[in-house]
Amino acid sequence: MPKIPAPGPSAPGKSLDPAWGVAADREHRWPATLAVAAAVALTVALPNPLFLGPRWALPAVEAALAAPLMVVSPFRHRDEPVVARWASLVLIGLAEVANLISLALLVSAIINGSNISGHQLVLAAVEIYLTNMALFGLWFWELDRGGPGARMRLDHREPDFLFPQMVTPASAPPGWHPNFVDYLYVSFTNATAFSPTDTMPLTLAAKALMATESLAALLTVTLVAARAVNILK
Repeated sequence: MPKIPAPGPSAPGKSLDPAWGVAADREHRWPATLAVAAAVALTVALPNPLFLGPRWALPAVEAALAAPLMVVSPFRHRDEPVVARWASLVLIGLAEVANLISLALLVSAIINGSNISGHQLVLAAVEIYLTNMALFGLWFWELDRGGPGARMRLDHREPDFLFPQMVTPASAPPGWHPNFVDYLYVSFTNATAFSPTDTMPLTLAAKALMATESLAALLTVTLVAARAVNILK
């Protein structure tokens, strides 16, 4: 892969190679699994009118997918089976669908009225907001450069996100690459500011994901604010 020279002199011992021109280290699966588990726990904790279906179903399906992945493939690696990659995406997708359904039910409950108390609605909105943040961090992690496994190859595709360390490589350690916490931080700032902050989306898929997260976060926060004002009155 061609190297892109960075402008200006480099600091001693610092590399000017682009961050996407180096292979990433392997990542353990447990941080992502923990994020999915937290998202599922927050969703299941929602009041009955905001949760569709039996409460045991979502945790049971997620556990049935996550447990074998943790045993068979505890690390994300460049040669991971296609089935493991798809199982990881299904894990996130199921939790995402459940969260979007709960968000839709929350909007309906606030607009059309519900027997849920105001304080419960505000708490539920916070839970949906946090779930949204965790899940989109996972989506970003799975999307960028083809996912955690693909990022370990020297010939991985161009990045979906432009991190600050990629703009100023002299400010980062040699061979720097983003890990799951970096993507979770991107999700946090995007959900909080309703727009990109220090990390920019480069591809259409990345822009679509960030726009969807911002819209869901904005809608949730707006509903919380409106309901909070109503409670104070």
